[in-house]
Amino acid sequence: MYKKIRTVCIISLVLATTSSIFAQGSKSTSSQIDNTLFDNGRKFDYYFYEAMNAKAANKYDDVYDYLKHCIALDSTNANVLYELGNYFNSVDSKNKALDHYRKAANYDGDNYYYNMAYASMCLEFKQYSDAIEQFEKLVSKNPDNTELYVYLSESYRLDGNLKGAISALDKLEQIVGLNEKISLQKYQLYTLMNQEKKAFAEIQKYIDKYPTEIKYQILLGDLYLQTGKTNEAFMVYSKAKSIDPDDPYLISSMAEYYEQTKNKAAAEQELQIALLSPKMDIDTKLSILAQYVGTLQRTQKDTQTANVLFDTLMIQHPQEPKLNLMYGNLLSIQNKKDEARFQYQLFAEANPTNPIGWEQMLSTTFPDSLDLSIKVCNEAISYIPEQPQFYFYLGVSEYLKENYNDALDTLLKGVEYVDENNVGLLANFYGQIGDLYHQLQKSDSAFITYEKALSYDPNNLGILNNYSYYLSLARKNLDKAEKMSSITVKAEPSNPTYLDTYGWVLFEQGAYTISKIYIENAIKYSEEKKQDISAEVFEHYGDVLFKTGDAEKALEYWIKAKEKGDSKSKTLDKKIETKTYIAK
Repeated sequence: MYKKIRTVCIISLVLATTSSIFAQGSKSTSSQIDNTLFDNGRKFDYYFYEAMNAKAANKYDDVYDYLKHCIALDSTNANVLYELGNYFNSVDSKNKALDHYRKAANYDGDNYYYNMAYASMCLEFKQYSDAIEQFEKLVSKNPDNTELYVYLSESYRLDGNLKGAISALDKLEQIVGLNEKISLQKYQLYTLMNQEKKAFAEIQKYIDKYPTEIKYQILLGDLYLQTGKTNEAFMVYSKAKSIDPDDPYLISSMAEYYEQTKNKAAAEQELQIALLSPKMDIDTKLSILAQYVGTLQRTQKDTQTANVLFDTLMIQHPQEPKLNLMYGNLLSIQNKKDEARFQYQLFAEANPTNPIGWEQMLSTTFPDSLDLSIKVCNEAISYIPEQPQFYFYLGVSEYLKENYNDALDTLLKGVEYVDENNVGLLANFYGQIGDLYHQLQKSDSAFITYEKALSYDPNNLGILNNYSYYLSLARKNLDKAEKMSSITVKAEPSNPTYLDTYGWVLFEQGAYTISKIYIENAIKYSEEKKQDISAEVFEHYGDVLFKTGDAEKALEYWIKAKEKGDSKSKTLDKKIETKTYIAK
């Protein structure tokens, strides 16, 4: 539509010009100039109107086209410059947005929106002095606009002028009166300026004005405590106790005070009082407990002391699932998996469509109990069938139980629920599916699926390892296998599995001496890490020893592989019998 209009306009102008030449030669009359200006004005209005229509319809490319025509007709129009700034800002072309906002503000210095847009963009570009200049101008013209003082203060703060930041907040306080957020910000600024007396005076103002409001006493005490002024904190808390000794937030602060002053028994007593208080809501109690458990972990203290507090809360709030979840987390930290799973189950039963409960239950079962893991996953899927993580762990559990067909069906179903943007999970799904195809002796399908997995995550070490190893077993694309396996050993040079795979790929390439080094290291690192060494690795080492001229030692490792009892090799017995390497 737009291109057709543009063509018509050009033809019209050409015809008008031609007609003028034939009629009057090269002279122009004042009436013709007036008509041209009138036509340009109509065109401008038309283009700007269409730009705003396109903007309303979210057709941003059309917006830009129309605005370009507007600016060609009037390059000093602040409204057009502002809209172009908005356009460039929306397409993340920030430099151009800044330039257009600046021009708009210069051409129409009284417009609040142009100046606000320019000032805000200056802040984004860390041009703090320009931002300050603009916000000062805006404040002078809009002295009742409270948000401008906040922006001005922040601009001064970011520019390093803390005194200016406080001054802006002082002016704001004159307009709105005492305000906790303003005072806390001023407290922070004074603290940064090492003016502690003025910092604490900001909070003291509230205590002076509201002497019976305990929350301000607690706030001041907490701030003293944060800065290590424990004596001052205790004095303030003591005054607060005279107002309401049973206030749960005061009790919580006192517990923190005792924790900092190494009086553990007093801290626990205060916590118990707070947790039993009917004045405190359950979320606050849980928050206090979470902080307490975190403190115990950070200081490497026995978390068992927290169990008594949880038991107390469980009696007080028997139907609170969030408490079950948090208690389960604590028990899990203590490695009490069965007890933790019971708490997680209570949470899951109360919130069956919330995946967190099922996921936490799964964390207590996988991979230790595959049957329980399968049960948890099936229950989760029955309530929230669109959650792919449960199909993944169900499929892996079935795979480990060697139910390969069931596992494949599960994973193929589950991968359909994975968000395309979750490339890591997609890679893991397809990597596991590739492993299953290999187990089901569908090598071509396995290799195709590994390629798909790596298209989502090219650096997934587990997939690179398995893909390269199975290629080496099939004696296919050994150069590709070597490149993939080399990535894994460079990433984790002491990983026994990756070292064995790389050594075996080199073996299949005929590089026996180098192969021996890697497989030898695989055994060495397994022994250092006290990891079990599979029959397969022992057999690989025997094979490479034979190829490097040590037939006697090769036989020793083939026998070790046989003694493991888990070998699936079709040639191992024959190697031991003939004392000779036989290719698989």
